[in-house]
Amino acid sequence: MKRPEGFDEGPAQPEAPVEHDRAPRERRVPRLPRLPVRRGAGADQEARPAPAPSDPEPKRPTPATTGLRASHPAADAGATPDVDDRDAATGEREHVAPVTDVVDATTASRPSSPERAEETPIGARVRAAETAREARVARKRRKLLERAEVRRFTRRSRHRRVAWATAGGVVVVLGVSILVAVYSPLMALRTIEIKGTSRVDDAALRQALSEQIGTPLARLDFGAIKKDIAGFPLIESYVTEEEPPNTLVVTVTERSPVVAVKTGDSFSLVDPAGIVVQSSPTQPDTMPLADIGSAKLGSSVFRTMTEVVLALPSTVRAQVSGVSATTADDVTLTMKDGSRVVWGSPDESDAKAALLDALVKDHASRDPDTAVEYDVSAPDNGIIRAQS
Repeated sequence: MKRPEGFDEGPAQPEAPVEHDRAPRERRVPRLPRLPVRRGAGADQEARPAPAPSDPEPKRPTPATTGLRASHPAADAGATPDVDDRDAATGEREHVAPVTDVVDATTASRPSSPERAEETPIGARVRAAETAREARVARKRRKLLERAEVRRFTRRSRHRRVAWATAGGVVVVLGVSILVAVYSPLMALRTIEIKGTSRVDDAALRQALSEQIGTPLARLDFGAIKKDIAGFPLIESYVTEEEPPNTLVVTVTERSPVVAVKTGDSFSLVDPAGIVVQSSPTQPDTMPLADIGSAKLGSSVFRTMTEVVLALPSTVRAQVSGVSATTADDVTLTMKDGSRVVWGSPDESDAKAALLDALVKDHASRDPDTAVEYDVSAPDNGIIRAQS
């Protein structure tokens, strides 16, 4: 049949295959369209292929995952597959580019520009902020718990370190203090104060102790101080006190006379130890005259008399004008009104003194003008008898 002229010839028909010749087998594979990737969307969103508007048949999406390269198995193996790219309607080959896009999960999870940041949902940003805040709180809580556990397990060691450090500090401070007190000139003696003197010359006593000037207070020679003070017989006792940094205070107790002893034309005021405190041309009214006879000052007889005088109450002592004794067991007192007191031994002097005070008051209430003799040698049986 002849075709009219003017028409284009149809497509060339393929030649018929020769018998016994095997035609090449064509393998058809699904097309791999280019997948549009929206950067800035969340990592959990899946990339979806956009269907081609000109293709009447919908294309099957290729199994591509976010962050992975979509490829054909044969391509991964290094082989080049035979793909029939011709269109079913026109028969022409269609160029298909292989999919080589790679989606980075780290960059896709956060926006890279303000326009892309607007595509992130508000709820996702709020949840991300809350998650970050909770993570910070959890980290702080974990740090606190770890610190508490460390302190709990190291408590004993820390206590030992503190105890050793404290003990070491005390030892160091004590050692330094001792060195400063013993050898430092800052603690040297510069001032000597004398207190409690009335009969003793302060200047003479201070001059006697001046040898200690310049010596540190911790190294004062108290044996030499005692020897210097012993040269003043009117000092009965003394007390020393160091006042840092450079002062020594000496508090003196002077001897107090209790009886007067006639020596020639004057009277010596003597304390209980037999030390003459001072001399007086007349007998003091407040002190009894001691008749020691052949005894010496400081003997046992003299000490017995002074002990009896000291045991008398102040009201009775003011009425005593003399005391005498030949032995330590026959002390006799003489009153200013002429009465006498048989005292006996110095034993139980307090009880005898209380009994004598009661007898004197009783006699004064009945017959004060009569001189009598009070016998208190037995403190449980006082006697008032007329003088013979």
